[in-house]
Amino acid sequence: MAVVRYFAKSVDEAVGFYRDRLGFALHQQFGPNMAILSRGDLTLWLAGPGASASRAMPDGARPEPGGWNRFVIEVPDLAALVATLRKAGVRFRNEIVSGPGGQQILCEDPSGNVIELFQAG
Repeated sequence: MAVVRYFAKSVDEAVGFYRDRLGFALHQQFGPNMAILSRGDLTLWLAGPGASASRAMPDGARPEPGGWNRFVIEVPDLAALVATLRKAGVRFRNEIVSGPGGQQILCEDPSGNVIELFQAG
């Protein structure tokens, strides 16, 4: 089991995305500051701007969403899921690419955090 924390511009919007688009289950939500979701063995903590994890570091740097680190969701039919997500307006950073282990594509949650969707094969 893994726990990942992502920073979200809006916890409500992020919860809707992960629950409604990617099949996560919402376990707890602490207003606009924090939510805990899961999908299989992955637990996702979403931290909003008011969460303690979003406080500035001693040097003034602030945690923020986005970047290139990501978790991977394995799916049985990548092309079908991508088509469904595109119709729902989900943003993708690239097109489906094939490699020695299968196919992958990078999509973004509403805050710009990356999720890799992967189909083995």
